[in-house]
Amino acid sequence: MFEDLNITLILTAGFVVMASPGPATLAIAGTSMSSGRLYGLATAFGIITGSIIWSIIAALGLGAVMMSNVWMFDVLRYFGAGYLLFLALKSARSALTASKSHAHAHALAQPETSFIKAYSKGLLLHLTNPKAILFYGSLYAIGIPEGVKAGGIALVIFALGFLATIVFAGYALLFSSPVLVKGYLKLQRWFEGIFAITFGMVAVKILTTKIG
Repeated sequence: MFEDLNITLILTAGFVVMASPGPATLAIAGTSMSSGRLYGLATAFGIITGSIIWSIIAALGLGAVMMSNVWMFDVLRYFGAGYLLFLALKSARSALTASKSHAHAHALAQPETSFIKAYSKGLLLHLTNPKAILFYGSLYAIGIPEGVKAGGIALVIFALGFLATIVFAGYALLFSSPVLVKGYLKLQRWFEGIFAITFGMVAVKILTTKIG
């Protein structure tokens, strides 16, 4: 049942895409450095949940339906770009209003949000990412041959979910390390400025990329 699965290809491609810098990585990094490890993990698990949802959608064949219907993909694309622009404006405002005083920097180390908001941020970010459905749709089409039974597909969903947990939770642990948090507090304006520019650039790229 499992011998027909190209599990090596699936996990290798999954790791490369998940570990590559992008909106998910930036969101985890920003939350982990500014609000702490637990909030970073909450954002990471929101992204992990989104990854599992897209994986299940692709496994059911719904991803191919979305990609073949341009209007459905465009709706997702516009929502995703809009949310990234919202994050860009939020980071830009933080960069413009950040204080250089040590007292304010110390306050930034304290959590500024709730776990539900941090989780929702990651979940919404990944569910509105049009690249996610393209990735999972292509991955299932290439890595899973015709005739694979439900057990094999379930194994792939579990494996990709486990991989997403390792990668994204790992980023949360990495970026919440004392050294990086200390660096963020000293250079908050620059970090937030980079986040704002990057989120904005990705949003524009999503809006201007034509699919199909």
